[in-house]
Amino acid sequence: MISETYHLAVEFLINLADSLGYLGIFVLMTIESSFIPFPSEVVLIPAGALIQRGEMSFFLVFGAALLGSVAGALVNYALAFHLGRRAVSGLVKRYGKVFLINEESLQKSEKYFERHGEITTFVGRLIPGVRQLVSLPAGFSKMRLGRFVGYTALGAGVWSLILIYLGFVFGGNMALVEENLSAVTLTVVGVALVIILIYALKKRR
Repeated sequence: MISETYHLAVEFLINLADSLGYLGIFVLMTIESSFIPFPSEVVLIPAGALIQRGEMSFFLVFGAALLGSVAGALVNYALAFHLGRRAVSGLVKRYGKVFLINEESLQKSEKYFERHGEITTFVGRLIPGVRQLVSLPAGFSKMRLGRFVGYTALGAGVWSLILIYLGFVFGGNMALVEENLSAVTLTVVGVALVIILIYALKKRR
């Protein structure tokens, strides 16, 4: 019974991705990358399964996911850049519960950014819970737009490839995806931390 329900849920997500098409992937990834909580796994893993079935194009799925991620990140960046820390903090206190954001999570993302610098906008895209919020401290600090977009696109691209790959390899079998997602994420984050270390050492020199 449980396996049948699992199968039906997976097929529903795959059919949803198929019906939404590439524009739908772009819109949903824009939402996911902004401050509205929406798991990218729900979008890109089923899309990966459709690529494996030959029903979608890898390049178009990846392009839509990448552009959507950058667009959503730019929404947060623009809000932080133009409104400033105090105004955004006020919005978080007033409406944060609706978007599952609180002052503590905002402060954590700021400290993370302060500790590691601009490269955080790359690494943060690979860390659940930080991915959406890391654009805010980048905006607060008036980070150069070109560097922000470059780092964000790089991190979002890596994360999108992971999810698409999992959907492609496991064909939408969510049980196998769940077993492997955490291991893959930890590996990627480990590599990202090594990149931060090398970056920090070069910056000191």
